[in-house]
Amino acid sequence: MKYLIKRILKMDYKRFFKVVGRIHKKTGRNRLFLFIDMIVCGLKYKAGYLDYELFEMYDLNAKQRATILTRGKNDDFVKKYNVRTYRDLFNNKWKFNNKFKKFTKRDFMLLDENNEKEFNEFCKGKEYIIAKPIDGTHGDGIMKIKPDKGTYKKLIKGESRLIEDYIIQDKGMDKLNPSSINTLRIVTLYDQGVSSIVCTYLRVGNHKIVDNFNNGGMVVPINTDTGIIEYNAIDKAGNVFERHPETGTKFIGFKIPQFEEAKKMCMEASKVIPEVGYVGWDVGISNKGPCLIEGNDYPGHDIYNLPIHRTNGIGVYPDFLKRMERKK
Repeated sequence: MKYLIKRILKMDYKRFFKVVGRIHKKTGRNRLFLFIDMIVCGLKYKAGYLDYELFEMYDLNAKQRATILTRGKNDDFVKKYNVRTYRDLFNNKWKFNNKFKKFTKRDFMLLDENNEKEFNEFCKGKEYIIAKPIDGTHGDGIMKIKPDKGTYKKLIKGESRLIEDYIIQDKGMDKLNPSSINTLRIVTLYDQGVSSIVCTYLRVGNHKIVDNFNNGGMVVPINTDTGIIEYNAIDKAGNVFERHPETGTKFIGFKIPQFEEAKKMCMEASKVIPEVGYVGWDVGISNKGPCLIEGNDYPGHDIYNLPIHRTNGIGVYPDFLKRMERKK
């Protein structure tokens, strides 16, 4: 009830009714029916109105709806397994890189007003570098830069002051898409001294240097046991891709390089901060092996139940519960 009251008080009602309007236009269903049904889904399944639209819950029966991992259910996992006071070690990318240096496998530095010489040394012999905000999300503010004499002065004026080596992607991943580092989202649970994999997904860029689903990228599940893709990809606008538009490579049947090594790395990384047990790791597949891009102490739920990736309308929530059962 506390969660529901908080959500009701903070709800963007203007946006809420825009969602009602979009679904009405798409399906022809009565606006009042949609409004009431959204409220029911919020109360019964902890689904926000964006969940209702994105996961097309208006087309699901009660049994199917119960299997959707909604925002509220995801929040429950976060509250159960993650101690809030440790969140900054994940949200601050500078702190994260230092804490997980063993797994990031790349050099990095933080710009300030007095380290131009250090920056120039950092850039020597490097064709490209990556600059990003310390606390950015969704890939916002990330830049791929070819450094020159004026780069430091340009960067110091902005917010993208965390400087990292540019990751050279494994050639096998380049076959799918070379324009971005295509990251694996590997969700782990560390509980009672046991680390396990909850789910694995691939996020793929589309003519951008970032692959984020909320920034123009595509997403597709990976078979956690085999490392093989079994579905077509989709972007947030609902466009479905049988092949990547840049390379023509088919998604179904594509095998992720270094997949077992990536899973093993994430399970090891999950033990570093045991107070944060439920983590979504973003993993790059580089020419030097899998490496952590970042860790998310609040793993997003929006990529896990997309309609084209469901069989008979069944979502991932039962599988999450099964995989997250406490080990005896």
